Amino acid sequence: MAMDRLDTMRLFVRVLERRSFTAAAADLGLPRSTATEAIRRLEVHLGARLLERTTRQVNATQDGEAYYRRCLSILAEIEDAEAAFRNAEPFGLLRIDASTLLTRTFLLPRLPQFLARYVRIDLQIGQSDRLVDLVREGVDCVIRVGEPPDSGMIMRRLAVIREITCASPAYLERHGTPASPGALDGHQAVGFVSSRTGETLPFEFTVAGKTLEVRLPGRVAANNSDTAADLARLGLGLIQAPRYRFEKDLVDGTLVEVLADCPPSPTPLSALYPQNRQLSPRLRVFLDWASRIFAEADL
Repeated sequence: MAMDRLDTMRLFVRVLERRSFTAAAADLGLPRSTATEAIRRLEVHLGARLLERTTRQVNATQDGEAYYRRCLSILAEIEDAEAAFRNAEPFGLLRIDASTLLTRTFLLPRLPQFLARYVRIDLQIGQSDRLVDLVREGVDCVIRVGEPPDSGMIMRRLAVIREITCASPAYLERHGTPASPGALDGHQAVGFVSSRTGETLPFEFTVAGKTLEVRLPGRVAANNSDTAADLARLGLGLIQAPRYRFEKDLVDGTLVEVLADCPPSPTPLSALYPQNRQLSPRLRVFLDWASRIFAEADL
């Protein structure tokens, strides 16, 4: 099956982003043999070797990197032009990866309205808190809680999340309820281990308009927010986390907020996407929609 020039460009971009002919062909619904032959013909047509193939992955040559950047620009211009003549109706497959609890609590319940409004957008949603290689994994955008790393990605701030300090009634009965951040001697923390640094994050308190960091001892820590929440419910220490995570626990008394007058610093909620990709119409409308969802939720 012969492919036209634009389809071959799209294939080339996908092969390089996925570092695999097999994955790229699957993404585009092509036989692997068709993808391989199309790239071979492209290299012959251009008179240049664009890709280096190893047993594990596919990498770009110097010429391949230059051609890849030109393809991204050309394809983005074409998509914008097509969208303009279709009354700017966004279309295509959108791959999103978002923090699990945020997705389940806020995005999934409202997703039918989004899909009804944008009938030509298909969504593929991953739920995780891990670091994602957007280009290699073929993901258009990730939504993450916390200060984003300096990763060279474009960041769009979606919301600011209120944080609280809390503990189980059983824990407070054993250790007492602290009256201030200076009265935490003898207290234990349920630690949260940063996926970026591998270190346990300190507690933060806002005192007189300034942020005070406190490192509490603790016998348990987790790198997963669901596990950390469960450890706090079991009475194993104080925990700091977004308020929305513990709304039900606070209502039914499973957890009790402490030091409410000295809350942790608010946490940003951000969307990140590769800077070498122009913001597509489908991603733009999704992020606009997500921003409204989070604003209405009063995080």
